[in-house]
Amino acid sequence: MRVVVIGSTGHVGSYLVPRLVRAGHEVVAVSRGRATPYHDDPAWDEVERVVLDRDALEAEGRFGAEIAGLRGDAVIDMICFTADSATQLVKALRGSTGLHAHCGTIWTHGLSTTLPMREDDPKHPFGDYGVQKKEIEDLLLAESRSGGLASTVIHPGHISGPGWPVINPVGNLDPTVWTTLATGGRLRIPGSGSETMHHVHADDVAQLFELAVAKPEVAAGESFHALSEQALTVRGFAEGAAAWFGREADLEPVSWEAFRAGTDEGHADASWQHLHRSQVGSIEKPKQQLGYRPAYSSLDAARQAVASLAERGQVDLGGATLTA
Repeated sequence: MRVVVIGSTGHVGSYLVPRLVRAGHEVVAVSRGRATPYHDDPAWDEVERVVLDRDALEAEGRFGAEIAGLRGDAVIDMICFTADSATQLVKALRGSTGLHAHCGTIWTHGLSTTLPMREDDPKHPFGDYGVQKKEIEDLLLAESRSGGLASTVIHPGHISGPGWPVINPVGNLDPTVWTTLATGGRLRIPGSGSETMHHVHADDVAQLFELAVAKPEVAAGESFHALSEQALTVRGFAEGAAAWFGREADLEPVSWEAFRAGTDEGHADASWQHLHRSQVGSIEKPKQQLGYRPAYSSLDAARQAVASLAERGQVDLGGATLTA
């Protein structure tokens, strides 16, 4: 198949494009500039690279037509964030593309009412990101199920892996949390420590997109969670991360008020956004229907990310060494 990947050099695309090449597909990698993928791979030498400024072209009403002109049997969209953007692409691809795969988010669920969350459970998202991604999902699934453009939606959890910061055990991107765990310091955690986060390695997200492209007749009109086998609680995540350095986590549960008072406002808000949702997702549907088998646990994915950050000097581990 000829597969067009929009947002090809990002976290997931850096794994996805080589996967598609190795699976025998002809790949067209679309990006806003000549960004280097997160990971070197000889497969990129076989890829057609196309530079398109999505924002500018959408403002002119031409982005969908540009993508349709690339003649993809399948189009994978990693960077669509509004229903208007999705609509422009769908109209242009309708009747000419076999499968349109969209990258969503488990935040379309909002606050969960049953655990683990299933893809078809009632959803009550909040916040612009989750709400808009839910609007896109509704639009695409309705389009597909009514006989229009065949579309599928892949919902990742907290994407992790080497090359970029990872959501830490208190639900934000503060690098000093890793320093505290690595050096045996006391870590203040908001709430009880039983709140959950569901991470996933970027390569496992890429795996699920690859499987959807391989089975378009199964994927069309459906949504799927891209997650690790198990979520982590705040306490379990912190204890697992401390063990990387041969330490035990020294945790101090505090109220949200106390946590906010002693934490940077941006980090505190991120913690609330992640931990207030306290999500755990099921992956039975993609396992049964597409053969999805995540290769990384949540802790494995986070460990790779922290090791990469330390190698690049973006996190201070206080001289500690990852030992587990």
